Amino acid sequence: MLIPVLLFIVGLLCLIKGGDWFVDGATGIARRFHVPELLIGATVVSIGTTLPEVMVSTTSAFTGHGEIAYGNAIGSIICNASLIAALTIAVKPGKVDPKSLRTPVLFFFVAAAFYAGVAYTTGYFSRPVGLILLAMFVAYIICNVMAMKNAPAPEEEEEPEENASFAKELGLLAVGAVLIAVGANLLVDNGTLIAQALGVPESVIALTFVALGTSLPELVTAITSLIKGHSDLSLGNVVGANVFNLVLVSGVSVALAPFTVPQSATIFGMNSSLVLEIPVMIAVMVLLTAPALVKGKLSRVQGVALLVIYAVFCGIQFTL
Repeated sequence: MLIPVLLFIVGLLCLIKGGDWFVDGATGIARRFHVPELLIGATVVSIGTTLPEVMVSTTSAFTGHGEIAYGNAIGSIICNASLIAALTIAVKPGKVDPKSLRTPVLFFFVAAAFYAGVAYTTGYFSRPVGLILLAMFVAYIICNVMAMKNAPAPEEEEEPEENASFAKELGLLAVGAVLIAVGANLLVDNGTLIAQALGVPESVIALTFVALGTSLPELVTAITSLIKGHSDLSLGNVVGANVFNLVLVSGVSVALAPFTVPQSATIFGMNSSLVLEIPVMIAVMVLLTAPALVKGKLSRVQGVALLVIYAVFCGIQFTL
């Protein structure tokens, strides 16, 4: 029992320090190339924080359990939007740049419409569906690279020290991402062992440690960004990570191991995933992004509303 507790603490420390370095590296790169923090959050930071979901889903696909990625992707999207982003907004609401948000939001809802269309019509995620999702991922990256190229170029005259500083920023970004991934793994694995030793039911463990585990990097990045005053980076990270969850995480798993929509429970005689999970996934993303796109700002009421939705969603999951 002592070793899991110690490893749990080590994992927590890795997450905290990793998040600190990761945000420092990302914001440094954004400032250097005059790229909006929201855009950096939606691409570079999102790639790093989505690594746990990619690893879990790829491993599941290789072992013939591609349907696990279905729940992992949708669950992570709901958690990212209605818990992680909601906490950030509830604590520190503020203005955002709608222009930088348009591309990731557009890609998310196009991918979500395609994903939901497959789920509601055929109910079978075939290999071609996975390849289409991966093609969307490539298109998303290309669009963001072009957006970065159109950003104002850095000044020509740079001192050698600045080049060294750029290397340091890349190093902080890379080391921070590794520490976050290692810390999340230690926290989830040993937290699960501690919970089992304390007699916590497996269903509760699955809904808390395992479900939230792959979203810990986003949570750490959001909190660190909030503390350091980079709320745009946090929002961009959440939206970008949700795009990756649909087009990359799901795309890889479906391409490797096609599956049908899993049915763990029913609501009104229908698959609970079609009645509850997909509608909630789309609803929380609409609530998160619509005010930002229309008004260019996020309100505390919006954050509280998202947190309430997440609490109700979890409560229903416990009763099904």
